[in-house]
Amino acid sequence: MAGISAAQVKELRDRTGAGMMECKRALVETGGDIEIAIEHMRKAGLAKADKKAGRIAAEGLVVIRRRDDGKAATVVEVNSETDFVAKNAEFQAFAQQIADLVLDQSPSDVDSLSQMALGTSSSVEERRRELVAKIGENVSVRRFQRIESQSGLVSAYCHGTRIGVLVEMQGGDEALGKDIAMHIAASRPEFLTAGDVSGDVLNREKEILMAQAKDSGKPDAIIEKMVQGRLQKFLKEITLMGQPYVKDPDQSVESLLKKAGASVVRFARVELGEGIERRSEDFAEEVMAQVRGE
Repeated sequence: MAGISAAQVKELRDRTGAGMMECKRALVETGGDIEIAIEHMRKAGLAKADKKAGRIAAEGLVVIRRRDDGKAATVVEVNSETDFVAKNAEFQAFAQQIADLVLDQSPSDVDSLSQMALGTSSSVEERRRELVAKIGENVSVRRFQRIESQSGLVSAYCHGTRIGVLVEMQGGDEALGKDIAMHIAASRPEFLTAGDVSGDVLNREKEILMAQAKDSGKPDAIIEKMVQGRLQKFLKEITLMGQPYVKDPDQSVESLLKKAGASVVRFARVELGEGIERRSEDFAEEVMAQVRGE
């Protein structure tokens, strides 16, 4: 370690956030040149980030940003491997920057977003990889939804850091928009109206209902009526307009909106980790994997 001062190590730590021994090693390898050491550490760190790219990241944050005029909003899901990292200040700042960027720049998809400039990094992707190298976990900008309205209002609701909802509404007010967004967060509608449900979804459900009804032993004509009745119930369950309003189950969301002279144009609901297959691993093996730096 001769020739490497404590002040040099401290400066490198302050500038990179890396551990003391890693900073010492980098300075020794680069002859005490801090700028070259930083570049060396960046390259090594990004290589480590590539190794972590295949690891499952199902924790993280759902972040919402809304324009002050209420005409546009976005919801973004940024994932980490553990809830612990989701509470990391740098990770949270990264997620919030992504949401701001989506709101302001309106990228077409995640790929185009990843190439956009972010802060002092050349791109979102570069910053993501830097973050992976620093915190030691895979980080993924998984998805986003952005809604902008020309003549209506875009309401938003975030349930903690795990569920985010956007609603574009014509008519009504801020309070109603938030109530509808909260309802969507709780009731998880898949479609806006029955007319939006695809034929594939209907046919699949009808097949299931037919198979169940045939076990009753009733005549085909009765079975058909039973299936149609259950199919209507199914449509109410999966559509926003058909669902009973959570704050007043005696009326549907559609009835609530009609009374208020309002209508929902579209909505987006993002739930953290939804659809990600979480791998179950032996805890001891997980610890050993971390020790090995995998």
